[in-house]
Amino acid sequence: MRKTTATPADVARRVGGIPTQPVRKEAGPMTEAVVPESTGAGSVAQAVIAGAGPVVRPGERPTVRLRDAGPDEQPRYAPEWLELREPADAGARAMELLDPLRIRLANLPGRSGLAIHDLGCGTGSMGRWLAPRLDGAQHWVLHDRDPYLLHFAAVASPRAAADGSRVTVETRRGDVARLTPDALLGASLVTASALLDVLTREEVETLASACAGAGCPALLTLSVAGRVEFSAPDPLDDEIAAAFNDHQRRDGLLGPDAVSVACEAFAAHGATVKVHPSPWRLGPENVGLTAQWLRGWVGAAVEERPRLAERAEAYLAGRLAACAAGELHVTVHHSDLLALARPTGGA
Repeated sequence: MRKTTATPADVARRVGGIPTQPVRKEAGPMTEAVVPESTGAGSVAQAVIAGAGPVVRPGERPTVRLRDAGPDEQPRYAPEWLELREPADAGARAMELLDPLRIRLANLPGRSGLAIHDLGCGTGSMGRWLAPRLDGAQHWVLHDRDPYLLHFAAVASPRAAADGSRVTVETRRGDVARLTPDALLGASLVTASALLDVLTREEVETLASACAGAGCPALLTLSVAGRVEFSAPDPLDDEIAAAFNDHQRRDGLLGPDAVSVACEAFAAHGATVKVHPSPWRLGPENVGLTAQWLRGWVGAAVEERPRLAERAEAYLAGRLAACAAGELHVTVHHSDLLALARPTGGA
């Protein structure tokens, strides 16, 4: 069996190209989100790829939405954004958590092969990173509410594990924010990337309960930690970061508090919890990602605190110029969490 770390774009090139995602006539381009001028943030958030920053529909307050708002809602994460961040995600994920995970998986009772549920899978980057690092046959169940992303996740999934065993996939469309415990019955492992920070406390507790009921570990990576460091500090850095963090906590979402809440929730169900840093370290080789991240980061801050708009516009222009010149280095802090639930089935 071959191994692959192909991205959706790689696969598309082999099969003749990725078609543009269907966009309804009344909507704007999927890959752009322009905050209305009335918010004072129009020039700050122009051309932000969906997922990198606030997303807007006509007549509503712009935000990145998680829960279903009806059948006509536009996707909240563009494939272009997920592809752009995939190399940085792969380089950031905490390798230190793999050994304890492998040990637990090797000792799960009564299992022939692994059943891995990837929540909010997007285009499947977690599977491309993790499946080739685990031994044994694997069946990945990919969960997402966007059928377009599910398609690419399935097409670009790995076909072989670390030891050459077969990897298979299936897709399930649904909103992970409404996960029910029975959805994880039979799971060997639950995974997710950049998910915890867009959940509420209740939803994290539901996830912890479901993993405990299934007796399976959970590897939950790349949760926002709320800290950003620039190689050349600016007086506005802290104010932008604080406003962004408040934006992340809107409507009861956990944002940078997610990992600590998740630790409490999993521990309350008897799990052993390990946390390790997983920062993006962005430099001249990440110009495209850095520019999109900057626009989204500043755009969210201004959406939260419109009084920042004028200063933020000049701030963003300076940061983008340094980025384009290859002079900007930024560390965006995230955390990875491994929760080792007590196995069921007699172990």
